[in-house]
Amino acid sequence: MKTLWTRPAKLRRGLAVLLTAPLLAAPALAISAYGPAASAQVAAGGNFTARVFASGAHLLHATAKGEEPISQPDDITSLHGDIFVGFQNGVGPQGQASQTGNLDSTVVEFNLSGLPIGQWDVVGKCDGLTADPLTGQVIATVNEDARSSIYLLSPATASVVHYRYNQALPSKGGTDAISIYHGMVLISASAPGTTGKGAPQPAYPAVYRATFDAATGIATMHPLFFDEAQATVATTTSASLGTAQHLALTDPDSNEDVPAFAARFAGDFMLTSQGDKEQIFVHDAATPAQSLSVLALSGSVDDTAWASDRTGAIYTTDNSDNTVYRITGAFQRGEVLVAATPCDANGAPATCPGPGFPPNYLGELNPRTGSIVRAPLSGPDVAAQGMIFLP
Repeated sequence: MKTLWTRPAKLRRGLAVLLTAPLLAAPALAISAYGPAASAQVAAGGNFTARVFASGAHLLHATAKGEEPISQPDDITSLHGDIFVGFQNGVGPQGQASQTGNLDSTVVEFNLSGLPIGQWDVVGKCDGLTADPLTGQVIATVNEDARSSIYLLSPATASVVHYRYNQALPSKGGTDAISIYHGMVLISASAPGTTGKGAPQPAYPAVYRATFDAATGIATMHPLFFDEAQATVATTTSASLGTAQHLALTDPDSNEDVPAFAARFAGDFMLTSQGDKEQIFVHDAATPAQSLSVLALSGSVDDTAWASDRTGAIYTTDNSDNTVYRITGAFQRGEVLVAATPCDANGAPATCPGPGFPPNYLGELNPRTGSIVRAPLSGPDVAAQGMIFLP
């Protein structure tokens, strides 16, 4: 694998640009003509309201041609009360330069008032972002299709360390979402087959466990399970419920640590295969007792979040309008919310959105049947993508 090397990451502190709009009630959302039938637009927790939390519109980052605005927020995480967002800035999925020649993504730290308080550039397209509260680090993967690598950012010391992988990834693709699960750094093996045989393949890992050697700057990747691993059917409406089948994953993407209060799959590690419209739940991950379950979804999704209380909020990125939104409402503890992404399903039309394939939206997922319905949302029209729930 060709290794990407970077100039020192650029840090800006004390940014004074106010990004938030006033947190006032916004006009009711007009449902898109491409949206699902009104009878499906019900969420167990009740109605929700979206408001602008932050935007990249007035933030700049340095490039070889001078400063330019940041754009395209994607993954999102939180650490010690602050929120971190990766802005992709038009960089391609293999690290190709943007239309302006830019090669860097920008990770921005916001406080809970939506003010930017830290900023770092990393070479490549930042598609995965998470935080490890035990180490105080933010972890970012770049280039989800190929030529991938990983960064460890330490906001407290303003340090950024770039790691290359120990080998060309055996999944022949890139890396994407990251979760800290029982102390392990687990990373989705995205876009399998980009540089090899088309997916699925039994030798392509679906998820990697990464370990880091600070002395060498190498992250060693250990397969957790593979794209054609055996899994138990968990969709309660399926005639195959409880039987074993071989997976055929083509699009490992987002992943999550399922919270202990979840109504189903509590404590498991979860991988979403976005294009395949499936979620895979790993019980006893990385132990001899490891086992997999697969839930078929009614649609494609990106991030998933479990509500931990009624008065918390979802923070979600909207890649299309360079905005981060805060969504509040009467959540139910354990309620499963998803960023529904119809245009990312395998078989979606080349021209999308379109009839039957609406823009991204906030959905509610039934963890037993896999059914997704649109959550009733007032305020701006949010095309949800990266998403977290904070109590």
